[in-house]
Amino acid sequence: MSCSEVTRGPHWAELRLPLHVHAMLSYFSGTILPNLSKRSYFTQPHSDIALYISLSLKRYHHTHSPIMARTFFVGGNFKMNGSNSSIKEIVNNLNNASLDPNTEVVVSPPSIFLQTVRESLNKKIGVAAQNVFYKPNGAYTGEISVEQLKDSNIDWAILGHSERRTILKESDETVSLKTKVATEAGVSVIWCCGESLEEREAGTTIEVVSKQLASLKSHISDWSRIVIAYEPIWAIGTGKVATTSQAQEVHKAIRDWLAKNVSDKVAEETRILYGGSVNEKNCGELAQQPDIDGFLVGGASLKPAFVDIVNAKQQK
Repeated sequence: MSCSEVTRGPHWAELRLPLHVHAMLSYFSGTILPNLSKRSYFTQPHSDIALYISLSLKRYHHTHSPIMARTFFVGGNFKMNGSNSSIKEIVNNLNNASLDPNTEVVVSPPSIFLQTVRESLNKKIGVAAQNVFYKPNGAYTGEISVEQLKDSNIDWAILGHSERRTILKESDETVSLKTKVATEAGVSVIWCCGESLEEREAGTTIEVVSKQLASLKSHISDWSRIVIAYEPIWAIGTGKVATTSQAQEVHKAIRDWLAKNVSDKVAEETRILYGGSVNEKNCGELAQQPDIDGFLVGGASLKPAFVDIVNAKQQK
């Protein structure tokens, strides 16, 4: 934007008084533009002072730029469920459903169905693996590599899910290493974190989640392919649900941690999902919270009501 455009454009009425006052104070204090003459300030507003106005306008735009809206996100984790016929039914239901166009949807079937789902599902819906290994190939029985996922057109993975952390004993280090390898290869990750019932009752929820985040931060520098899913482990598969305020509190703490330890940009842009027994009845209220950007859905993703969760932002 040129200086003449500044003084003639739509911003000028709003900016003229504060900029001129700021410029005058800056000049007389000698902190900015010390060589600016009083005559040029008062008689040539489009010359020397125009430079200051132009710089000030850039600063104004930077500090008053609108907050980028985070696209709502719903992930469906089928876990170790489904058969050829039931998976086909789920895919048909999603293909024929009216889904909120402003919500990003990713589903995660068992690995044996990944390619079938990818080939038959609406291409607007993403498909995620439930795991990936951190080695490119080799004698690692039962594992799947990032390159194998990409070869099958799978561009998402769920990593660090509480069931893998607790049942399969995956450590923070292992989860972080997998996440590093996946994101560096171009696979986006739904990265899970959360606390147990004992940790919740001990009041260490934020400490536990912060430790998991710190491990991830030590392995990655690019957060653009990360979607965080907060899972209160005590609320998964139990029918228990964290209250709306409990969920929002932890989501805000995660965003605050990102702002403090990574950057304001990452904190503002990273989507944080809630993953504790979400269903069509509680999703509407949860979706209205400022730091809840979607859901990672378990059992409910196998049911037709999953569509209602995808459309949670449309609920009144």
